[in-house]
Amino acid sequence: MSTPPALDAYQWPPSNERISTQVGIDVRQIIRFDGNTPATPPASARPAALARALADINEYDRGRYEPLRRAIAELHGVGLDQISLGAGSDEFIVLVARIFAENGTIATVPSDSYSMYRYAALMAGATIVKNVAQADLVFVCRPNNPTGELPEIPQVSGQLVIDEAYAHYAGVDALERVANGAIILRTFSKAYGLAGARVGYAVANAELTAVITSRQAPLSVSSLSAALALAALATPVDVSAQVAERDRMTKELGSLGLEPVKSYTNFLFIPMDKPQDIVERLLPHGLVVRAFAKGLRISVRDELDDNVLLDALRAELTGSSMPAPGVRHRRATAETLLTARLRVPGEGRVYVHTGEGFYDHMLQQLAFHGGMDLRLEGVGDLETGEHHTVEDMMITFGEALNQALGDRRGLTRYGEARVPMDEALAYAVVDLSGRATANISITPDPGMAAHAFISLAQTARITLHVTASGENAHHVAEASFKAVGRALAQAMTRDGSLVRSTKGSL
Repeated sequence: MSTPPALDAYQWPPSNERISTQVGIDVRQIIRFDGNTPATPPASARPAALARALADINEYDRGRYEPLRRAIAELHGVGLDQISLGAGSDEFIVLVARIFAENGTIATVPSDSYSMYRYAALMAGATIVKNVAQADLVFVCRPNNPTGELPEIPQVSGQLVIDEAYAHYAGVDALERVANGAIILRTFSKAYGLAGARVGYAVANAELTAVITSRQAPLSVSSLSAALALAALATPVDVSAQVAERDRMTKELGSLGLEPVKSYTNFLFIPMDKPQDIVERLLPHGLVVRAFAKGLRISVRDELDDNVLLDALRAELTGSSMPAPGVRHRRATAETLLTARLRVPGEGRVYVHTGEGFYDHMLQQLAFHGGMDLRLEGVGDLETGEHHTVEDMMITFGEALNQALGDRRGLTRYGEARVPMDEALAYAVVDLSGRATANISITPDPGMAAHAFISLAQTARITLHVTASGENAHHVAEASFKAVGRALAQAMTRDGSLVRSTKGSL
């Protein structure tokens, strides 16, 4: 028996580890602008969401994840028998090609569209044709990948499949066409931020759904992925911030002479000759974008990540200097999932969101008065109290700060600050000693302030003394965090190239 020939297969981009080795950059500093995914996972993606699924991991799901299918059906106002689950929308692209166009014809709208349609055609032995009126199966990518445009839906005689992977960003959909026999594909990979979970679904009439599910392998989605998708549906998806960032990026790229196509997605497509040249020039900065035959595609992440890309493009295209890279750090425990991006020194651009409002505000004060750029976000098990979340947010910040300080060469090393806040007065002294020591006296303590500073000192490897008192616990804590920030700003001032120790190292 001869081995069948390999088909032209989907080409995955290189891993972070391979890029790290290739260009000699810390793997943690690589930022992917080539996958059209959000900068951070959703708040729902934490260990607690998987607890029940892990407890039953030895069992199969007997109802084909009925709670998840029911939640999707309710979201779209359709029946349970109109929803089928798959391993991303790609599973359905391959499946419908085999069902409706095996050894037949497939057309795509626009013709320059998502490459998986062509690979699905190859696997089905189908031929790609340009005339949609002559095709057995028509894929409409709406909005379109890779160009970001919003194409019109043509009248077709064959089976119509509308791929709405990016529909959240366009604010429009074509779900009403399900009644006329269309199949709508959706994914949890983009707006929901669960690309690694590989969950997609198809919405169709009951008859077509029965045809699709009868040809699927049983349970192609894992119970862990289904649990993450169900948790994500508990909160309405909100892409407004990413849409606003997309519009900002469009203007910023325009100022560099790069003119993106009007986008209805979470990425921008820039027509150009030789886009691979830009890809290669950005790689040494740890920035990964994607080249296509007719242009460059750039994912929209968030302001902090996008500014790094803009800085690198400006440096490459205009010859300006590239700011020092920031630190990227992630901490995941059974109770919390937190990410931090830190630049020291910065411009006081700070965003902290863990759901623990008071201490989010306290860390914002510390970072702002410390002259840092900090974006720290994530989620913790607030249902059990504030302890784990506050402790881990300070550990995460401390670990990121330790990375940013490096060998501490050229830093002043010592800093102190006294900060009043109404009746409260706080005094902080810091030594970037490389030794973790904390002597904290906060009266009254709102609950976790002293412990927060101890966690910071341990992981940032600093000596920290804080004395604060007053009548109002909020005022006392806020004065303390501001004082520590201002003391750190002083200690992190550069005054040469020496390590401020007679030992020669800290």
